[in-house]
Amino acid sequence: MDKIRKHIRVQGFVQGVGFRYRARQAADYVGVTGWVRNDADGAVTMEAQGTEEQIDTMLLMIQKGAFVNIEQLEAKSIPLVEEEYGFEIRESMGDYFGFWNRK
Repeated sequence: MDKIRKHIRVQGFVQGVGFRYRARQAADYVGVTGWVRNDADGAVTMEAQGTEEQIDTMLLMIQKGAFVNIEQLEAKSIPLVEEEYGFEIRESMGDYFGFWNRK
């Protein structure tokens, strides 16, 4: 099966609930590489690389986690990153605790 890479932006109740750690755990479990980070506006952005099935399975595993409520998910295909190993949690963008003040 061919590898693909997706840029994924997730909105909803996705910060302060262990989303990034769940994403890394799911990615490691299914063999997806990439990264995840919190955005200042309360969303989460990630890039995931693997087969379509691996990425779909990772997203389902994240969504089934306690307290996570994905209201909107946008994904687009982007070029592969060669020689990428593992899935990392990147530093949050902007105010780390900005999710408490969202509307």
